[in-house]
Amino acid sequence: MAENTKPSINAVLKESLGNLQSLAGPDAAGELADNIATIIDYKMVTFSLAGKDYAIDIMKVKEIAKAGRFTYVPNALPFVLGVYNLRGDIIPIVDLRLFFNIEVPEREYDAIENMLIVVIGDQTFGVVVDDIDKVVGIKKSTINPPHPLFGDINIKYIQGVVEVNNRLYVLLDIERIFGAKQDVSAEAEAAAAQVANGVSKIAVQTTQKSAAQKVAESKAESAQPKSEPKPVEKEVKREKIDYSFIVNGLSSMKKFIVTGLNEKWMQGRYTDWENERGKDKTQLQTASDADAFLKTFFSPCSGTWWSKEYADSIYKALPDNSAKQIVVWNPGCGKGYETYSFACLLKKRYPDAKIKIYAHEVDLLSISNAPLLSVPADVAGDWYSPYVTKKANGEYTFAQDIRDSILFEYHDCANTNALPPVDIVFARDVLSFLSADAQKRIAADFADKLKGNGVAFVGQNEVLDNMEGSKWNVRTVGSVTVFGK
Repeated sequence: MAENTKPSINAVLKESLGNLQSLAGPDAAGELADNIATIIDYKMVTFSLAGKDYAIDIMKVKEIAKAGRFTYVPNALPFVLGVYNLRGDIIPIVDLRLFFNIEVPEREYDAIENMLIVVIGDQTFGVVVDDIDKVVGIKKSTINPPHPLFGDINIKYIQGVVEVNNRLYVLLDIERIFGAKQDVSAEAEAAAAQVANGVSKIAVQTTQKSAAQKVAESKAESAQPKSEPKPVEKEVKREKIDYSFIVNGLSSMKKFIVTGLNEKWMQGRYTDWENERGKDKTQLQTASDADAFLKTFFSPCSGTWWSKEYADSIYKALPDNSAKQIVVWNPGCGKGYETYSFACLLKKRYPDAKIKIYAHEVDLLSISNAPLLSVPADVAGDWYSPYVTKKANGEYTFAQDIRDSILFEYHDCANTNALPPVDIVFARDVLSFLSADAQKRIAADFADKLKGNGVAFVGQNEVLDNMEGSKWNVRTVGSVTVFGK
């Protein structure tokens, strides 16, 4: 598909500088360039939406382009126009006008759109705007904080506002728009400070008592002989403090919430962690420490293709079911590896049934690319072979009946889940990264959505029967635990 691109950002900037020099005259050109160099420490790409001026940091812009004929993604949010093949890379296309609820005329399928190709972390997106203007250099200190005056856009998506040549630009926080901004360093520092000051904080809390309490305690102490805490008591108290700091650190750094769902694993992991690091080095100082702590939590073959051994273990745990249609809910499906793998197993286990999988994910890029997932040759030759087909270009993809059995949807399971009754819930390692209230609510939703003979699979280190108010029948098949109503 051909694409018509504008000159590079650097070329536009060079041209703008040349125009400024020509206006000032040849004698002033050198002086002007020096002055610009001394005051410009921030550059932004400017564009318009519904007649208003906006900008984003030039460091986030890979290129500008014109393109159309985007590939439609079923069940995507309204502002996702589809995906686009950018020189071999499949990228999602987001219409910023629709994202901000700006009314736009109904577009034609092949209408050419102005796009900013932006890079957030290691992910690339196409952003559709009305018109792309130019590159503007400013002094960063001239950026003013966002103001509620810009009520047509959620203030959390605005980095600031800046006036240049009598034009007011709204500087957008493109990282926050795509949900990629995580103040990891700040959270890590906060966690480190909490660890460093933990004992003193506890001491402060214990001293914040009323004068009457202090007098009463003083009299009681004078009437009784003082006794030092036993060494064992001190050790138990220290371990409780260290454990609680780790629980808080996982929550702040990785959104991992410890409840009855995963508490058994957490306690065992803390013991192993203490043995690995030493009793005085258990605290999570950085996000890397949190990742290392959680390394053993995730289920086998998480985020990748399933091994034959793991596929066989899940296959053996699937219950008998003579229904003509097997309905599955797969929240947190990620990039689709898990969903396709489970679809193949279901086809093998229930060959005469029609399989229907509702696969939900909150990561926009992952859910956009999931329907396009191809199968590597080595995987296609493994246990997946009966369920894949070879295309004319030599690549492998899943057979049509497997692909037709899956409905990929952008959806947060913490919200309302409008689903029909299901036979199977397959939700590995999902609930632990939700709030305690959401865990309880969604676990109840699992029970409500499951048919009478339905079953639920959760993460290898998660248990539904230990959650408050839950009533589940537990069945273990090999290394796999199955929860039934």
